[in-house]
Amino acid sequence: MSPLLYLTQQTINALAIGSLYALVSIGLSLIFGILRMANFAHGDMMMVGAFATLLLVHAGVPFGVAVVGGVLIGALAGALVERIAYRPVRGSSDVTLLLTSLAVTYILENLGILIFTSSPQNFPLPALLDDVVSMFDGQLIFTRINVLTLAATGVALLFLGWFVTRTTMGLGMRAAAEDLGAANIVGLDVNRLIIVAFVLASGFAGLAGVLWAAQSGVVEPAMGFTPLLKAFIAAIIGGFGSIPGAVLGGFLLGALETMIVAFLPSSITPYRDAIVFALLIAFLLFRPAGILRVQGEAKL
Repeated sequence: MSPLLYLTQQTINALAIGSLYALVSIGLSLIFGILRMANFAHGDMMMVGAFATLLLVHAGVPFGVAVVGGVLIGALAGALVERIAYRPVRGSSDVTLLLTSLAVTYILENLGILIFTSSPQNFPLPALLDDVVSMFDGQLIFTRINVLTLAATGVALLFLGWFVTRTTMGLGMRAAAEDLGAANIVGLDVNRLIIVAFVLASGFAGLAGVLWAAQSGVVEPAMGFTPLLKAFIAAIIGGFGSIPGAVLGGFLLGALETMIVAFLPSSITPYRDAIVFALLIAFLLFRPAGILRVQGEAKL
């Protein structure tokens, strides 16, 4: 394989995984930007979206409609979690918020195990999307689900960019991210803004869950843990609380993981995650605000 084609192949791989990290990281940054809270239950919205899509497909719903339904159910689950679990402790200490978030995580995962068991289940991806596309005599290979992942991520990012810059609700969310107390004083409906933020964040996580399950071929209750961990790293690299930073961090992390496997000796590949965490420590030490620093704190 020529060096150019090999680099193109690895770029496709990096974009495919990086887009998933970006989708999850956006939701984390959106919630942190407004509430200054690390939502550890965010990864479970991936599980909700993927399992909801699985159930809808088994019920006979066309795959495309089932995906939309799964994303919407994931968004609804996020709104319910905010209303039931997070709103009563809003304004409490960081430790209280952290413990509440962890409790919600364990509750949702155990509910998933109770309903679906802990065994991985096959994700019913249509054969059309599972087809492998081969170019240049098999030197460049990708699946249609890779293309769909990139397209869905692009559309989601365009929608979010329009929402936070062109709509009253989006501008209100940006104001709340600057100063939640001041936003409340000037008459903004803070509860409504936060609910919408959770709906958007959880919807993005639900979409990421469907795409993750489609690429891996399976869905399980604990499927959100690894993507959530990587999304935290991506958000910190880009600037926790910054949507552009979350996108940048997600794609940079995807590129880093791909290039470690593609260009470093195979003996180093098992230490890929260790290298990623070393990078995280370096950012926390030397640039804790992330790449897109804005006056010491990243904003939406």
